[in-house]
Amino acid sequence: MSFSLASRIGRRQCCRGLRQFAGENASKPQFRHPTSVAAAFHSLKPSRSSRMTRSYADTAKEPIVSKKKKAQRSPAAQRSLRRVAVEAAEKSTGRGQEPRGTKTVTAICVAEEFDMDSVVRLLRAEGYPIDPHGTGFHDDQVVHTRSKDGEEVFVFPSGTVVSWALPEDLALKLATETLLPATVNSHLNRVEIEDMEYIGDPSRENSGLKAELIILGTKKPVSDEGLDGKTSTTLAQIAFSSGLARSTKLAVLETSLSKYLDSTRPIPSMLSHGKKLPFNQEFILQKTGALLELRAHLNHYSEITDSLPDLFWDSRHELGLEGYYDQVGRALDVPVRIKSLNAKMDYGHEIVSVLRETLSQSHSTRLEWIIIVLIAVEVVFELKRQWKDYVKSSAGEPVDGMLEGFN
Repeated sequence: MSFSLASRIGRRQCCRGLRQFAGENASKPQFRHPTSVAAAFHSLKPSRSSRMTRSYADTAKEPIVSKKKKAQRSPAAQRSLRRVAVEAAEKSTGRGQEPRGTKTVTAICVAEEFDMDSVVRLLRAEGYPIDPHGTGFHDDQVVHTRSKDGEEVFVFPSGTVVSWALPEDLALKLATETLLPATVNSHLNRVEIEDMEYIGDPSRENSGLKAELIILGTKKPVSDEGLDGKTSTTLAQIAFSSGLARSTKLAVLETSLSKYLDSTRPIPSMLSHGKKLPFNQEFILQKTGALLELRAHLNHYSEITDSLPDLFWDSRHELGLEGYYDQVGRALDVPVRIKSLNAKMDYGHEIVSVLRETLSQSHSTRLEWIIIVLIAVEVVFELKRQWKDYVKSSAGEPVDGMLEGFN
């Protein structure tokens, strides 16, 4: 009985908070003509833009290194219904106030991968320090450096550069100009940028993620010997950066697959109208290879689908680095996006299978017609020979078969 009463009280407080939230936001554009609170919250459905990912593909008319104004997320895009309810309930109880003075951590993916030896050589040539805090990670796992103003920068083999509090134009210049010679299969025409907000908290040792805000604990741990506070903070930054780099790499594959599916979009319509597919064997092989390459990059040639990358296998368990990596993945919907990407690839595989089957049937039909034509030619020649023999026999002339018998 007490549990039911508490549940009703909790639901009543939550609904009161929702009504307050809807009333305060009634003048905002996204609640222009709501017929009810439910209709207003229907516009809060999360979208891809809620992860603050931007692609410069096909839309960048300026040079890639020019600073591009950050796309501001509307309140409707950055809150899901569940988060609105939670925030409204916290607001009604006087909690949930976000700290001020947040900074931005930015991940930029510019290539399929980085040659890490070249990365170290280029950074040293430009005067960047390598591993200034002595984290001990190998250069082929992550390269940690620091800008002239002290901002932390991490370079990952996946072709991604993650910077903390570094201005976006400087981060773009570093990724697309300074490190360009170290890239392998660069794709500057479709650079993916994803960012999150973070704030340092000197009162806590451990870090964490609250909604989409990274709270970085900068307090020096007392119990850990030989591990100062700066190193511990840097390890947490590496874990968060790795999760953000994973999401940015996934965004590159999402863009590539979207272009691939756009190129095959007319095929189902042509099949439904019974039209003949004007595709040759070369086109079908190209589409098959492109799809296999995308699937391989997602599931085999990268650590996107791994629950824990090799980078953290040897890390100390009490640091909780794998937890930070997983929190970023959940906040950016990485598992859901991977599942959706594989489902889209299955659909693309069905289209390619139909193309191959159609090509095979067309080839078989062509061979059958060739055989029919050859048989028809042979019949024509045989009929012609029979006609000649008939004409000769009618004229009293010996035919070829009779002459052979006399001989």
